[in-house]
Amino acid sequence: MTVPRGRSPVNAPPASLAPMSDAEPQARHLLTRVVAAGRPAREPDAPLNAPIVPVSALHAGGPFEYAREGAPTTAAFEEALGEVEGGIAIAFSSGMAAANAVFDIWPVGVKVVAPSAAYTGVAVRLRELDERGAIDLCIVDAHDTEGVLTALDGAHVLWLESPTNPMLDVAELDVVIPEARSKGVFTVVDNTFATPILQRPLEWGVDVVLHSVTKSISGHSDLLMGALVTRNAELAEKLRVRRVLLGAAPSAFDCYLALRGLRTLGLRVERAQSNAIAITQAISTHPAITKVRYPGFGTMAAIEVVGGADAAQRVCESVQVWTHATSLGGVESLLERRRRWPLESPRVPDSLIRLSFGIEHESDLRIDLQQALTRAHS
Repeated sequence: MTVPRGRSPVNAPPASLAPMSDAEPQARHLLTRVVAAGRPAREPDAPLNAPIVPVSALHAGGPFEYAREGAPTTAAFEEALGEVEGGIAIAFSSGMAAANAVFDIWPVGVKVVAPSAAYTGVAVRLRELDERGAIDLCIVDAHDTEGVLTALDGAHVLWLESPTNPMLDVAELDVVIPEARSKGVFTVVDNTFATPILQRPLEWGVDVVLHSVTKSISGHSDLLMGALVTRNAELAEKLRVRRVLLGAAPSAFDCYLALRGLRTLGLRVERAQSNAIAITQAISTHPAITKVRYPGFGTMAAIEVVGGADAAQRVCESVQVWTHATSLGGVESLLERRRRWPLESPRVPDSLIRLSFGIEHESDLRIDLQQALTRAHS
């Protein structure tokens, strides 16, 4: 069996991000900027890292005033993520809080084009909004470019994931985003799977990028956070106001952990992607597998196994190096059968197992997954 390969990221960091000179810090390589951004000023005895500032009220007259508006540790994380993604970042208490802030700025009745299989929380929320008449939801397959372009007629919002969760479909962002912009369609791309290391949608004209910071950005499965990034200052302020009014401010401790995790994002993505490429190739001919879903880049994949839901569950329960858990993007490799969740899209096969590759040694991960597949198939 061959491993399906999709398009590589259409907006991976371009050559312009290569090092140039000390006088042009914005031109330094992305992997350098992810380490350098959001640091305190270089002054004698100043800390290297932004400290945790556990505060709710601040002295009047400054930029924050009250922690719902912003706070020092939050601002440091936002500065760093904004630098890496290429825009103005606004941190939220969770990925769903960030998504709901976007939903909250839409006028009633807007036509929203969204993927047929997407992150469950967002998909459920969009269906709820559609059922009560707040939006007019149009479902498309993200990888069906012609279908997406057709759906843009009369649309107001295009919401995409690329790759999608958990089907790993890849949208042709370089085609659909310019067309959406030409029609005046507001565009949102969930960049959680690809991360800004592999894909920077704002460079293609996307209005808002969304991250579940819980996942690869923080990278250690120890916090809940979300973020939005935009290049439009007026839009950024509107979204920041939503954070205030919806009560979705993140904690100082979570922002500190997320910023610390962000520093190693480049290294973690490189190692996890290397594992993903090697292991999806190695298991592609295993008799227990009917399909491998991997777009050719990134740290996420999915497999479909012989024997349906029961066999897939046995695989998840038979691993010893991998961890059976529902998250993704951590240093540890995780897997789960997605349809065990009642609200998951019916388009997702019962036998599909989502794989989140971590940074362990490739051979240990490969051998463990192979033995679990063999045990479930016997």
